[in-house]
Amino acid sequence: MARLSISRIITSLAEQDPARVVAIDDDTRLTARDLDLRSNRLARAYAALGVGRDDLVTVSLPNSVELVVAVCAIWKLGATPQPVSTGLDTREREALVELARPALVVGFEVAGPCIPPGFAPDPALSDGPLADAWAASWKAPTSSGSTGPPKIVLATAPALQDPSRPVAEFLPVGGVHLVSGPLVHSATFTYSFRALMTGATLVILPRFEERRVLRAIAEHRVTWALLVPTMMSRLLRLPEAERAGADLSSLGTVLHLGAPCAPSVKRAFADWVGASTLVEVYAGSESNGLVMMRGDEWAAHPGSVGRPIGGTTLSIRSPSGQPVATGESGTIWMHREGGPTYRYVGAAGRRTDDGWDTLGDLGHVDADGYLHVEDRADDTINRGGVTVHPVEVERVMEEHPAVRSAVAVGIADDDLGQRIEVVADVAESDVEAAELLAWVQERIDRERRPAAVHLTREPVRSDAGKTSRRTFRALVEAGRFRASG
Repeated sequence: MARLSISRIITSLAEQDPARVVAIDDDTRLTARDLDLRSNRLARAYAALGVGRDDLVTVSLPNSVELVVAVCAIWKLGATPQPVSTGLDTREREALVELARPALVVGFEVAGPCIPPGFAPDPALSDGPLADAWAASWKAPTSSGSTGPPKIVLATAPALQDPSRPVAEFLPVGGVHLVSGPLVHSATFTYSFRALMTGATLVILPRFEERRVLRAIAEHRVTWALLVPTMMSRLLRLPEAERAGADLSSLGTVLHLGAPCAPSVKRAFADWVGASTLVEVYAGSESNGLVMMRGDEWAAHPGSVGRPIGGTTLSIRSPSGQPVATGESGTIWMHREGGPTYRYVGAAGRRTDDGWDTLGDLGHVDADGYLHVEDRADDTINRGGVTVHPVEVERVMEEHPAVRSAVAVGIADDDLGQRIEVVADVAESDVEAAELLAWVQERIDRERRPAAVHLTREPVRSDAGKTSRRTFRALVEAGRFRASG
């Protein structure tokens, strides 16, 4: 099938099967006809507020049918949705709005045109068809901000899609897709809305919660889900009897991405859901390259994230930009056929004139061409002249049964240059910091041993699996946690 505008795809879904449920949240079952008509009316309300073709519209709403309708209304006008996390503070929101200069903000208050959550358009507005239109850029998500301020990533692809083609070669067309991460996060936004366009039903949870995920899979006969390693780890911490009793028979694919997955977590999850069910993807909000691995490949290449697909070529390079030998670590550079897939708004990228660029991650390629991601260059810790990857420390720390997730940071040290300290989310556990410190020091080599462990009962990673080591470094330096060291 030829590519259609996303606006036309939404209308076509309603024409083909108007009563089919396309999205479900706690309060609403949205049919294809409802989505088409509601987004038409809402688009007219947005147009009356000044939204036109190729405008950016900032959207910051919680997971809900309301968010789905809002994004579709933006596409109906030929405008570009700019999803923004609901967890940003006022200063961060204002900075992004200043950068984007959107025609409208949906979900929070700013000095310019804006509407609050729960906005209902005037029922007198028509819900009839709109003129077909599509934006030059189909999305403009913000980067995670894990190593600095968030950036706006403007996709170069227009709002045109072929609804007969799968979201990706490793995912099905149609089916039932579970949305348990924040829809305003780049990966969840991309996969969920692309799934919607190819005929899938979205089962939208307000947030990730282990037991609700299992209930939703069984109740709605979910066929595929997107998880991040933190979610996988939390599911594995459920009592074995609960996991054994969960009905996962409908689940054909679990896609995981967003952060490095500890081998112990991957192995245990594969044992539970089946290795052939797992698919791992390494990519960024920029879509500048795509690396994929099936779960049944992983056993032969543990720790790898796979091999390049989708016209992607890899190059591992030294700090001077020279390719390194197979198996040697360096910065991961990627090149994708078809030219640049994005441009940053208000920030400089790291792209060469011939189309190679990097997200700043470090890794190596093994003799069989499989990529192993080690960490981000900006996050590495120099401890006494030894380069330490925080993720290596975090993986060990997260193996302790009381730790939900952990973040390792480098703190300035007069003797070593930097010492390693860890912030551990222990939820409701009464474990002591000294116990965790002793535990992790017994299981890691001397060069990577943390000098202190800090306890918190708040998540250190978002439901998208992201964290900001820069932020936690500042909190540790300010003495905000209970510590042992």
